[in-house]
Amino acid sequence: MTDRRPALPVPLLVAAGGAALEALALLVLALAELVNISAVRVTMGASTALFFLMYAAGLAICAWFLTRLAPWSRAPIILTQLIQLGLAWSFLGGDTTLVAVVLAAVAVVVLVGVLHPASTRALIDDPTGEGRERD
Repeated sequence: MTDRRPALPVPLLVAAGGAALEALALLVLALAELVNISAVRVTMGASTALFFLMYAAGLAICAWFLTRLAPWSRAPIILTQLIQLGLAWSFLGGDTTLVAVVLAAVAVVVLVGVLHPASTRALIDDPTGEGRERD
């Protein structure tokens, strides 16, 4: 039995890599939150760490499935990038401008990768296979 999946386009691979890096950053934030839990804010610290941990796991799973050409994985990754662009906007100005630029740059790279025509062709859910013939 042969694998009928098309080859993974480079823009999609770059997007999956960017999403995986974002998942890693969220994991680091979760660990940093756990390390800095104080007696005064146990509930807030634990729930924030759990949120970051679950978001990191979900994003990593979506990035992995994106490399497996699962069409459903694109939507959560796009939503994450839109949220990240809004977050970047909130960091714009003052000492956090560099953070804003990095967040926005990664989000744009991932968005361009998942919305690239080659990525869309690879992710298309076309049982006839006709949509995948064009390159």
